[in-house]
Amino acid sequence: MEPPAKYQPRRTILDRPILIAIPILIGLFITRSPFFMSAPTVDVAGGQPWADSPIQLVTTPQYETKKTDIFTTGATHMALLHNAILRGYNSIYQQAPHVQASDKADFIGYALTWHKFVATHHDDEEATLFPKVEAVLGGDESVWAATHAEHEAFLAGLAEFDKYLRGVEAKPADFDGTALVRIMDGFREPFGAHFHSEIATIARLADHPKAPKPGSPEEATASDTFRSWGKSTVTKAGTLDVVPFFLLNLDGTAEDGLWANWPPMPAPVRWGLVNIAGAYHSRWWRFSSCAGGRPKKLYALPE
Repeated sequence: MEPPAKYQPRRTILDRPILIAIPILIGLFITRSPFFMSAPTVDVAGGQPWADSPIQLVTTPQYETKKTDIFTTGATHMALLHNAILRGYNSIYQQAPHVQASDKADFIGYALTWHKFVATHHDDEEATLFPKVEAVLGGDESVWAATHAEHEAFLAGLAEFDKYLRGVEAKPADFDGTALVRIMDGFREPFGAHFHSEIATIARLADHPKAPKPGSPEEATASDTFRSWGKSTVTKAGTLDVVPFFLLNLDGTAEDGLWANWPPMPAPVRWGLVNIAGAYHSRWWRFSSCAGGRPKKLYALPE
């Protein structure tokens, strides 16, 4: 008599955990990625409240003068970075009084990321960029004298901003948007003045007596200084928070779309930084001023 055939149990989906994990991961990505978040665009020119006030955005020197020397170019790229920071300030200022209780923890995270962005930007300028530019100009330390003073004028207010948010971070229900706006009003004027003034300071360096001659090795060195600093200053501040914050506060439609592809990077890399790295703190980015390089309606503003 033949032995009974061995029973082979049918494999189920539970035996293949990868088949369970894949749809879960896809579902998490779809629900957390900024790419899939609803973001109605806003007509900035139409007078709708947006992140272009209360601090006015900076006009880039290249757009204004059409010059292309290294210092005009460096000042222009700094202006684009500053405008992302200013849109961040304005988006916090505009939305803070209207944040709902259920959104307070996320808004605090968004606002603290802005503070981290500004603090690391300031520190990196002082420690890295300024000394390198001084060296290009023959060691002239006087070129940043006014800039150092401008920094000092708003640092105390910036520290108060951070202290307040840290104080309510563990208990978001205690967050008071009106109180935060009051703190921001305390350093708004020197902060806005500096973020405009520094651009003019850099652009004026083209007229410095020791400015590198066009086409010289010194000019190439100076150009590399601005390029390498600009490339590293945001990424080293934080890939999961500062980088998405920066990219989601860039308006590619500004100045006739001249900077739609700034900063230069492959499109898949930009997409990944926003939608994969950005997914970690996805709920924070609802408060950003832009999506896909276009102005979007500020999330917390009342209808």
